Formats: sequence, C-alpha cells, structure tokens
Amino acid sequence: MTDLKDDEPSILESCITAQPSTDFHSPVLSADDVGSDKQSTRGVTSFRCNISEFPNRNTATNDSQGPFNCVHQTKIPQEIMAVDSAILAINAGSSSVKFSLFSRDGKNLLVSADVKGLTSSLTTLNYTAFFTEDGSTIEEIEGQEVEVKDHEDAFKVFVGHLTSDDREDKKVLESGDKIEVTCHRIVHGGASPEPLVINDETYKRLDDLSDLAPLHNHPALLIVKACMKVLPKSKNVAYFDSSFHTTIPEHIFTYPVDPSLAKEKKIRKYGFHGLSYSFITKTVAKHLGKKVDDVNIVALHLGSGASACCIKGGKSLDTSMGLTPLEGLPGGTRSGTIDPSVPFHLLSNSSDMSSKAAKELHLSKAEQMLNKESGWKALCGTTDFGEVTKKAFADQPDEMCKIAFDLFVDRIIGYIGSYYVKLGGKVDALVFAGGIGEKGEKLRAAVGKYVECLGFQIDESKNGKAKGKETVEAISAEGGEGEGKKVLVVKTDEQGECARQLVENPPKFD
Repeated sequence: MTDLKDDEPSILESCITAQPSTDFHSPVLSADDVGSDKQSTRGVTSFRCNISEFPNRNTATNDSQGPFNCVHQTKIPQEIMAVDSAILAINAGSSSVKFSLFSRDGKNLLVSADVKGLTSSLTTLNYTAFFTEDGSTIEEIEGQEVEVKDHEDAFKVFVGHLTSDDREDKKVLESGDKIEVTCHRIVHGGASPEPLVINDETYKRLDDLSDLAPLHNHPALLIVKACMKVLPKSKNVAYFDSSFHTTIPEHIFTYPVDPSLAKEKKIRKYGFHGLSYSFITKTVAKHLGKKVDDVNIVALHLGSGASACCIKGGKSLDTSMGLTPLEGLPGGTRSGTIDPSVPFHLLSNSSDMSSKAAKELHLSKAEQMLNKESGWKALCGTTDFGEVTKKAFADQPDEMCKIAFDLFVDRIIGYIGSYYVKLGGKVDALVFAGGIGEKGEKLRAAVGKYVECLGFQIDESKNGKAKGKETVEAISAEGGEGEGKKVLVVKTDEQGECARQLVENPPKFD
C-alpha cells in the first residue's frame, strides 16, 4: 500500500459511514429552503479518501482496508478551509442521484451526498461534508425530506445546499465556480469505449441514445443540461457504464436477428453497471492480492436496477443486461428478461406511443410497461426490495412478496451457474454489490444455499454482520469443499471510479 505523507495518520481503516442517532428528525426541505434555518445538521466520525493512490496497488490487504486509503477521524476542526478547485462526480440512477465532491487532485473526499426515493412517495437528502485537513466531519444531514419532482430538481437541491451563503462555517467551496470538472455517470454510450467531453454536439449524440436507457440516460442528461446552466465554468465529462463491456466477444454480444438490420440499427448487447464492475474488479484484485488481469469473478450489482457480470482476467466476458438495461434480472420497475411476446398478449396496442412517458423519450406502451410498471412495483406495489423481503419473511408472509423474493433468487442463481461454466469453474470470488447486494442478508443467504454445490459456502455469522459499510467484507466460510472460493460483499463506488479515471487519464479539453 502506498505510504501516507508524514503528517497523515498511519492507521488505515475502511470507509464506514457513521450511523445517525435514533432521535434525529428533519423537517421537509425544498429547493427554496436550502441553507435556511429549517435545515438540521450534526457532527459525527468520518473519513478521508485518497483516490489518487488507488491505481496499481495489487497487494493483499485486510478486510477492514478499503481501496481509497480511507482514514477514520474524530477531530473537530478549529477553522474550515475551502478548497480552490474540485471535481464533482454525479451518479443518476433510476430512483436516486448520488453526488461525490473531491479536491481537484483527487486526494480528498469533500462531500458525499445523495437524494433518494425519486420513484417513491418520500424523497430524502443525505449530505456529509468533510474537513480537508484532517477528514473530520463538519456537517451531516441524514434522511431530510425534500420536495423534488425529478433528477434535475435533486441536482439543484444539492448544489443549492453546497453553495449556500447561509452556511459560511460549513462550506467546503467558496462557490460553484470552484468545481472545475463535473463527471457524469451515463449509462448508455453505445459502443464508445472512452469518456466523452460534453459539448453541444456530443450532448445531442448522447440524447439520441436515451431511448435505449430511458430510466437513466434521459435523467442524467437533464442533470448535464442543468449543470451547464448552474455551473457554467465547470467542464462536463461523460463516463459510460457500457464502456467496461466492450471486451465482450462478438458471438456473445450478437443477437440472432437480421445482421444487416442489426448493423444499421446498432442492435447488439452493450451491458451496463460498468463503472461499478470496474471498481469491483480492482477492489477484489487488491483484496485477493492478485493482479487485475489474473482475476476471475462472478459479480452481482443488485439494486433497483440489477445485473450480473462474468469477469475473466479482469475483463467483461458476459453480462446480463443487453441492448438496454431491461434485459436480464428484474428490478424495482423493470421486468427483466421475459418472453418477447408477453407485451403483445398484455397490450392490444403495445406499439402505440405511451402518454405517460415524457414526450422526448418516445416510449411505446410496451416499453413503458416493461421499464416503469413492472418488477417489484407490479408484483408487490413497492419498488423497495427491503420492504419486499420484510413482508416475505413476516410471521404471516405476503404471498406476492414471497414469490417476488424467490423469483429474484431464481434469476440470480441462473446467471451464477451460467457464468461459472463460462469460467470453467475457475472462479476466485462470488461478489455481492449494489444496495440490495450490500444490505440484503436474507437474499445472500438464499442464493448461498443454491451455490454451495459450486463450492461457495457462506458463513451465517459473517453474513449477518455484513451490512455494506466496509469496502470489502468476506462472508465465505473457512475450510470445507469451498475453500479458496471467496464470497464477498463490496461497497461499490461509481462516483469514485469516475473521479479515479479522470485523475488517471484526464481527457483533452478544447
């Protein structure tokens, strides 16, 4: 591991988000309230992360060590020093937006925040700001209700709070003009393997791909447009989820349809969650003490959007998502893979344009139904898989929630089995990541029972303690037939991966 500077602490620990006190309560916060006295804050233990020291470190580490040289701190700073230049990384998901603000050299995490629940009745803001000198927390908001209607509103609430003049004693930036580069996680980049500097011309190219990822590209581009207005001095760079999967062989990414039409329409498997899988691959390699090129894993990114990835020699060999994120595993509002004729049986006018979707998305009624009205929402009436799990294991189980839980397990183990065979049984680790993967103890246990035959054995006690708070948590049982095959829980970091790539390989700006 890279040595720390002389004035830095020598004990390296993982990045663990402090837990809120049980009596904490927040009023509803709207964009107009940001920075006002309606806002509640408190101080807690925190950490500092050094993303610039992450690359090319392939030595083994303890489970408690994260890949970003994260250092716990409890000191209270005497004076807050705002930084002169920063990197903002934005991750627009289907139901949330995550924000990470780094110092421009990538050595310090300044702010970690998110707005969650964009598809539910309750939308909340979580916001933690760190003092750059010693990493101690200078402000934390946990679960504050906010009034937002879409991803663009979520961005404005975050920036409004970050730059509010009413918080001089807690500001890590003097103004939004200090954000030099904004990294945007964009789900669909087509076959483009490289990050893309966003201008008027490239923005249109990205917008043309929105039909292929309607839950992600369109919201992300709304944030890009808002960023250009709200942060006019910041340069915008797109980092694509599909880029990691450009190594998938042709016979795997090809669909058995008319080749000439497929070429014309660019119809093929692209794959997504690539930034997460890139982070997972490097993190697992470091944890196992292997070079990235020597790592074979089956990785599961399980959240409102869920996918599986077969990674051979540190590169994507196959993944469950396809032309769009709709293929593969079901999710909060997505059906996942089903018989293609199902929409025609459910909807007599399935090809008609949907009146529910935004006009610029051009979604058919079938696409609207499968992307936004299916999954756990259709089966259980909620997009929250934690709620589905709770009801499935209640004293009087909810029948549909139990079906949804078992269905998800069944689809997951199908991909694990397929990818295990594709890797010839030479699998270093089975990895759970994403919100459900990190926190879903019961789901991991249920999957584990099925994959014991492949040599993966989960320790019940370790599984119960793993809550996705550390960067890597090993939950595999020691000894037995599965010895050597690890089961890991990885706290993935797509924003951190964007920032790392920016620091390692800065794009050429005009």
